[in-house]
Amino acid sequence: MSTAKHPAAVDVAGTPYLRDAKGSLVPLAAVKPVDLLMDETVRAILTDARELSALIAAFKARTFERVGAFQALLAQEYGTTVGGKKGNITLLTFDGRERAQVQVADLLEFGPELQAAKVLIDECLMGWAGGSPVELQAIVNGVFQVDKEGRINRAELFRLLRLDFTDPRWLRAMEAIKDSIRVIGSRTYVRFYDRPAHDAPWHPVTIDLASA
Repeated sequence: MSTAKHPAAVDVAGTPYLRDAKGSLVPLAAVKPVDLLMDETVRAILTDARELSALIAAFKARTFERVGAFQALLAQEYGTTVGGKKGNITLLTFDGRERAQVQVADLLEFGPELQAAKVLIDECLMGWAGGSPVELQAIVNGVFQVDKEGRINRAELFRLLRLDFTDPRWLRAMEAIKDSIRVIGSRTYVRFYDRPAHDAPWHPVTIDLASA
C-alpha cells in the first residue's frame, strides 16, 4: 500500500500519520511494512464484507416482499390468508425441486417462577424412593446450567415438560415453568432448499458464511 494514498492517513504539516489502536498519531513512514500489509488486507476484506452485507439485506427485503405479494394475491383471489397460525409458509416450485420456507419463531424469556420450579424439582430428585434416574438428573442439570449470556437451555427445558410424573411437587414445578415463560417478540427466518429430483432429499441453499 502506498503511504501517500493510505485512506486513513492524517496530514500533519505535510507529513502523513496513522492513528494506532490507542488513538496516538504515528508517522506513516514509521509503521512496519507487515503492519501496513495487514491493515490493507483487513480493509479490503471489510470493504467486501460491507458490500455483501448490503446485498444480503436487500435480498432479504426482496424475498419477504415477494412472499408477501404472493400471499396478498391469494388472499385477494380466494378471500383467505395463506400460511400457518404464526405466519409460517412453505412455497414450492411446480416440479417440487425448489422450496422457500418462512418461519416465525417466538423470542422467549423466563421469569422468577423458574427458580421456584428448580426448588420443587430438586425436592423431587432428593425425595423419591430409590433415587432419580441418571438421565433425568442430566436433563435437569442441563436445563439450569446457563450459558455465558445467562440463557437457559430451552430444548432441555421443554423436554422436562414432556416427562410424565404424578408427584404433586413435580406437577407444581411444571406449572411454575409454564408460568415463567414470557413471549417478548418474534423473529422471522427464511430458508431455501433444492434437490436434483422430486423424490430426492432436500439440500439447504446456504447463505450463512460458516456453512457456505
